[in-house]
Amino acid sequence: MAEKVLMKGNEAIAEAAILAGCRHYFGYPITPQTEIAAYMAKKMPKIGGCFLQAESEVAAINMVYGVAGTGKRVMTSSSSPGISLKAEGLSYMAGSDLPCLVVNVQRGGPGLGGIQPSQSDYFQATKGGGHGDYRMIVLAPSSVQEMASLTVKGFDLADKYRMTSMILADGTLGQMMEPVSLEEAVVENYDKSWAVTGTEMKRKKNLINSLSLDPEELERLNFARYEKYKLIEETEAMYEEYMMDDAEICICAFGITARIAKNAIAMARAKGIKAGLIRPITLWPFPTKVFEAAADKVKAFVCVEMSMGQMIEDVKLATKCKKPVSLCNRVGGMIPSPEQVLEKIIEASEGGNE
Repeated sequence: MAEKVLMKGNEAIAEAAILAGCRHYFGYPITPQTEIAAYMAKKMPKIGGCFLQAESEVAAINMVYGVAGTGKRVMTSSSSPGISLKAEGLSYMAGSDLPCLVVNVQRGGPGLGGIQPSQSDYFQATKGGGHGDYRMIVLAPSSVQEMASLTVKGFDLADKYRMTSMILADGTLGQMMEPVSLEEAVVENYDKSWAVTGTEMKRKKNLINSLSLDPEELERLNFARYEKYKLIEETEAMYEEYMMDDAEICICAFGITARIAKNAIAMARAKGIKAGLIRPITLWPFPTKVFEAAADKVKAFVCVEMSMGQMIEDVKLATKCKKPVSLCNRVGGMIPSPEQVLEKIIEASEGGNE
């Protein structure tokens, strides 16, 4: 087992990306993810990689597009407003079926908002973010260790399915320090015969393009893409269940709020209330089946979010509204306390509605 080192979440992402074979990083500084770019600026030149601070987020995502087209592992990172600027490029990546890893260390919004942590980019990440019909694989870490391990997983899934993976973290996870185990990743040899690498006059040339002016062809491409998405939904959903064996109240939370929820669950059980947690690790594909099964066993659901209530919509869809689903939330950079979550658990156990 690899020795553990104390690292910030942002730095763990950067080091894990390097260990996963990423040698190209393009970005632009924005709080609270700037340490990722700073780490890459320091390390990439020493390992023969490429770090480039672009003139804008728009430029950065288009540089990612270029490297992804060659089949190389490439990454960019930003925080909420910066991801909005990358949205057009993310749609172009999807339309060209190109793999890459995008990191969003969320901050409060809308607009410039503040620099404190948030989870209010859930819709942006899980519903596409840019124009057109497309999806991104969205991974939500809840520890510094997962900031590293899900970065490696994100690269693997991106290559496996030829699409964008996103790490959806928040400012708390990006800035906090924890022991983390870092190991050289085993990079699988995925087929990249589609890549633009030069033909050497030995094969037909490849073309990377998202433009399709024939409506029937564009329809065919979209249907084929969604068949791939269906396979991902069936095979790649990840989640954690915590004390759900006898739970009567199910807490739904991801990222940093899931850690807060576990403290609240301990407090609730001390009061004789059987609470448990389902933590989606993939926000897309959303782990629908585990929530659907839980709806047949528990009395109610409580969604804990640092937003005005975004994941709660997917929970309601997954549970088919069989049981009440209430919201426990803070916004604007505020973080729910275990006591606030406990209050909602008690309310739900006493039959309080949403």
